[in-house]
Amino acid sequence: MAVTSQTHRLPVRKLVAASAGNAVEWYDWGIYTAFSIYFATQIFPKGNETAALLSTFATFALAFFFRPLGGYLLGRFADVRGRRTAMLLTIALMSGGSVVIGLLPTFDQVGWLSPTLLVLARVAQGMALGGEVSNASAYLGEIAEPSHRGRYSSFFYISTGAAVLVASLLGFFLSRGLDAAAMASYGWRVPFLIGGVLGLVGLWLRRALPETEQFEENREKAESLKNPLLTTLREHPRAVGQVVGFTLLSTLCFYTFFSALTPFAVKTRGANDVDVFLALSVATGLFIALQYPMGWLADRYGRKPQILVWSAATAVLVVPLSTLVQPGLGNLLVVFCVGLGLYTAITAIAPALMSELFPTELRGLGIGAWYNLTVALFGGTAPLVIQALPGTTFFWYVAVAAVITFLVILTLPETRGVPLS
Repeated sequence: MAVTSQTHRLPVRKLVAASAGNAVEWYDWGIYTAFSIYFATQIFPKGNETAALLSTFATFALAFFFRPLGGYLLGRFADVRGRRTAMLLTIALMSGGSVVIGLLPTFDQVGWLSPTLLVLARVAQGMALGGEVSNASAYLGEIAEPSHRGRYSSFFYISTGAAVLVASLLGFFLSRGLDAAAMASYGWRVPFLIGGVLGLVGLWLRRALPETEQFEENREKAESLKNPLLTTLREHPRAVGQVVGFTLLSTLCFYTFFSALTPFAVKTRGANDVDVFLALSVATGLFIALQYPMGWLADRYGRKPQILVWSAATAVLVVPLSTLVQPGLGNLLVVFCVGLGLYTAITAIAPALMSELFPTELRGLGIGAWYNLTVALFGGTAPLVIQALPGTTFFWYVAVAAVITFLVILTLPETRGVPLS
């Protein structure tokens, strides 16, 4: 008997277990940018605060360029060894890097060894996140009923939003409870050490996840592939171009609203850091709340109309929104809530959409390599670019990306309800 929306029950325990590990990954990733304004001059020389902050962002960007390598290696690992095993490895790498950062000696104590250790920890985290996104996306896509894949997919960014919300709330409460000197001295270490504890929780939750039937059925086919990355280009060039096309805008939206706007608002526009963290926390709550409804809408009415609206609205609204990044909680609430509210149109279904574009034997590697290469090029450089470009120029850059993404989305097939290949 066909499964219908009336009879189907979501495997909530399995979805939470799969997504909880992803939450730990993104928590560790998010706290780096959220607390960078406090630890930059602890890890890099104090003489020039701007140079220290730029060096911190450069390290952030460097980690992004290891994401494609992690996506390729861990994606291939997942295609031949299993999604579950790969997801356990990624969470161990990410949380281990978080503990290392939380325990780093300062530049005053050990000189250039301090930033060197930071770079190594971030490289490990970059590779881990590169593998996590592709493998968790493939896992959620493969365990879902075709008619519910958007709803299953929405749990990915429910967990991501929850992780970023925790990071933002930590920033809010720590910045209110500690003065600037205490935050710079030891306050910034607290969230990184918490990340290590959360990693243990994520490992415990994921240990009991079953492997997907699609992986088991296609394992031998995956193992027999020669030059799998070249195969994605040779046999699935359209899918590669489409993943790159919509990931371009998706990653710019993520790192604009979740990462780059925080230091931009505080350092460039003179906003109060407490107001920024509070506005981001409220908007992140909205972001989480809209994930499942957006997944439901995509399952009911289709992926393509939903993300066409998102890209078009972003192209029109992102520059006007940037002019509201000013001191004052009201302005900041509008910017973050509108930006992140629109963004849920793609985040709720991105794992499903990417899983639907590649066959099972190439799914982990196909998503991991091409998604993460795009994120490295455009997301990893976002904090640097927003600091380097004058005024609202960066937001024009995002608007142009939105136009490009809109044109790419026009070429997408409608995959609502279609079984995975």
